[in-house]
Amino acid sequence: MGYVVILAFISLFVAGFPVVYAVLIPAVVYVVLGGFPLDLLAQRVTYALDSFPLIAVPIFIFVGNLMNTAGITDRIFRFADAAVGRVPGGLAQVNIFSSLIFSGMSGAALADVGGLGRIEIRAMRERGFAAPYAASITAASAVVGPIFPPSIPLIVYGSVTSVSIIQLLLAGIVPALICVGFLMATAAVLALRHNHPRSAGWPSPAMVISAMLPALPALFAPVLLVAGMLLGLFTPTEAASVTAIYVLFIGIVIYREMTWQHIIVAAMNTVRNTSAILVIVAAAMLFGWILAIEQIPQDFARLVLGITSEPWALLLLVNLMMLIAGMFLDSTTATLLIVPIVAPPVVAAGVDPVHLGIVVIFNLMIGLLTPPMGLSLFLIADIAGIQMRALLRALLPFYLPLIGTLLMITYVEDVTLWIPRMLR
Repeated sequence: MGYVVILAFISLFVAGFPVVYAVLIPAVVYVVLGGFPLDLLAQRVTYALDSFPLIAVPIFIFVGNLMNTAGITDRIFRFADAAVGRVPGGLAQVNIFSSLIFSGMSGAALADVGGLGRIEIRAMRERGFAAPYAASITAASAVVGPIFPPSIPLIVYGSVTSVSIIQLLLAGIVPALICVGFLMATAAVLALRHNHPRSAGWPSPAMVISAMLPALPALFAPVLLVAGMLLGLFTPTEAASVTAIYVLFIGIVIYREMTWQHIIVAAMNTVRNTSAILVIVAAAMLFGWILAIEQIPQDFARLVLGITSEPWALLLLVNLMMLIAGMFLDSTTATLLIVPIVAPPVVAAGVDPVHLGIVVIFNLMIGLLTPPMGLSLFLIADIAGIQMRALLRALLPFYLPLIGTLLMITYVEDVTLWIPRMLR
């Protein structure tokens, strides 16, 4: 029956049903036809959402929305422009650098695209960049958001697999910096080849300091978050609350631009975004419970380990599976449905579960940029007002650094585990 439920999900998804319905309908039918009491549905949904780590998800979404509505993103962008605007690539480099800073507060790729994306694309077009190129670099740099702490996808992954969320968040720091370096190198090469515009001259130290001072309170937020977790002052969930309070403080007291209207708008957007995520979480957890009852993960583990038990080969299989899954499913759904099946045999073969988490989530973030279901593609195409074909053509050079980063974090284990191992 477990395989029938999976087949039903795939059939409904291919038929065009929304993901949550494609997951929920087969699960409900299974419960009803299996003779389980209907109370079980409510119990499983409640159990799925009664999770302390998941509390961090709406709070970090709230932080990202606050930043977008209170002008904090503008200050981050102006500082990034002063710092790296003269580097070959100009505002393309600013775009990537800004995404790294913003990711230290929002933890979500779509928050980066929706927040900084509008500012970045408008500024790049005003300075002579083609709209498809501006959109492509914005979408590619947003991949960094869910890897660098805080990270909503890593929090979801940790809650599903019972892996230390602090270890996962710390493991994402070096891969995120490597990805930023690869993207900036690619942007520089493209700039030199196509003579992209950049700032007229190198900024003086006084100019950099002048741009940095207004952004300094916002820049301190990632430092506060990472340092607090490293020192054991708070858990990732508590870190989300600390970050939210800090953003409210700098918006109201320091910048003095955040109003009750900003807070209300951010809260309403958070409710909508959180509801969409947690409905999927609840449905997917019920689906996963059914697969566990039918022993699908155990069957899959025996099948995979019967093919190979070599960690490098299993990681290759995981990469292929997650890249394909990312083309059709959003990261939350893919994590909840596929990871509980895939992770056990890979971990049993000797792959560190923290390492596996970074590989899986980075894979799924690349999925945000792959058709036919890449959410970042649709959002950025709408913001930039361009056709999907033009966006994909401009994105082609940036798939290379992203895949290069993926291969490095997959097969150079120390890239992901260097910081967590120091703290174990």
